[in-house]
Amino acid sequence: MRLSGAISFVIASLCLAGCSSTSGKDALDVQKPSNETTSSVVRPSAPIGSVPVSKAGNARKLAETAPEDGPDRPFGLAEEETVALSAPELPDNVDPPIEPAALVSPPKLLSRAAPAMLAGPVTRYGFRDAKPINFGRASPRHLAVHGVDVSRWQGDVNWEKLRTQGANFAYIKATDGGDHLDPMFMRNWRNADAAGLKRGAYHFFYWCRTAGEQADWFIRNVPKVDGALPPVIDVEWNGDSSCKRRPSREKVLEKMQVFMDKLERHYGQRPIIYTSPDFYRDNLQGAFLDYPFWLRAVARHPSKVYPGRKWLFWQYSGSGLSHGVTGRIDLNVFHGDERQWRAWAGGGGRQMMADAD
Repeated sequence: MRLSGAISFVIASLCLAGCSSTSGKDALDVQKPSNETTSSVVRPSAPIGSVPVSKAGNARKLAETAPEDGPDRPFGLAEEETVALSAPELPDNVDPPIEPAALVSPPKLLSRAAPAMLAGPVTRYGFRDAKPINFGRASPRHLAVHGVDVSRWQGDVNWEKLRTQGANFAYIKATDGGDHLDPMFMRNWRNADAAGLKRGAYHFFYWCRTAGEQADWFIRNVPKVDGALPPVIDVEWNGDSSCKRRPSREKVLEKMQVFMDKLERHYGQRPIIYTSPDFYRDNLQGAFLDYPFWLRAVARHPSKVYPGRKWLFWQYSGSGLSHGVTGRIDLNVFHGDERQWRAWAGGGGRQMMADAD
């Protein structure tokens, strides 16, 4: 009896030691090969070139609300000055060059009929800004097509008023992680369309879930509809998230590719990558040259914050004001003129790039 009791005690001690070991699930995950594999979506073998555009017609961009850092708190980022990438300094009286937007295939429509809203005129910029920035002659106001991104934090949006203020398109928070749906998504999705805005949905990527299950969750909740803008993957470091992981650059790019391939296969549209300066610095320099980018740069022009990166959308303010919402809203702009906006958003049948010089 005493011997068997001692043996039991030793076995129990070994079990407890195993449970408290630092080589737990996370460590085991590091040792195992990834279960995530890319799909068979065909990607261009080289970066996509540009189509020159005249100075006269340059597109304005979107007024949007800040995306969320996670399911339970509003979005928040440090100013670009703390994380900006190095770039040649220009004299104050010289405007920074405006990099051409990332070339991207137009959204694939599910029918031949173009949305009726594309026949109407683009609504001109009419927003105010609680913290205006002087971008000089590189001001986003010189571009033609502005819009908004919204989430639950904007509450009940008056989309008709937002449209008259200058919102021509809206990116709407849909999902984050593998189990969170923005409670305002479907209402915003329907009402933005009813007010005549081009609409798209975005997903906030969560680094503690697999890319495949996050893509499945997005697909489950975001309709595949005629005329919708391409889906967006929002990739950032989020200090307020319950997930504290910061995967390696290699793992980040792998997970993003899995997610984007799955969405492209389902929606027939190449996803757009939204990112912030610190995340871009750590992971995305030189990566995904054949994908369109939506860049956050609220203190300086994207050419200074992301030197050399072509972009399709620019989020230039997180402090916009509009009659359509209570509080502040993110302001964004499309990198092209009105003609290019119509060709791209309407599925003009060819690839385009805005070279807003």
